[in-house]
Amino acid sequence: MALGEINLFSWKSKDKRQKDQEEYAVWAFPYGQKQRGNLEGLLRDLLPKESTSISLVAYLTCKELYEGAVKSADTDASDGNATAIGIVMKDQKRYRQIIKSKDMPTYIALVMADANIDEQCVYPTADEIRASAQELSERHLR
Repeated sequence: MALGEINLFSWKSKDKRQKDQEEYAVWAFPYGQKQRGNLEGLLRDLLPKESTSISLVAYLTCKELYEGAVKSADTDASDGNATAIGIVMKDQKRYRQIIKSKDMPTYIALVMADANIDEQCVYPTADEIRASAQELSERHLR
């Protein structure tokens, strides 16, 4: 279950809700608590004025948007990533309640870094994420 599929008036059984939550946790953090902890640490470094829980919600929203854009990008694999980034960056105004537009490149850079980790959960440094975010911003927000 992705973030966009949450329904407040769902009549699911307790077991079904729990199963959905477990599936979401596996989608969000396939490498478990180590991955989540490392991501939260990076979020605190990257966005120190934002609470960790709020930045985590924004990150997961961005992750969902990016993955949806990758799936819907009607291009070959080499261009699909750039197209997906462009789609998410252009659509950022629609999600300004969740993600501040100035922070969108940071979240996308973190989503892209997250996609490249393995079970060791070694992420680029906060400075490397900032540099990637700056590059994304310059390339897609002209």
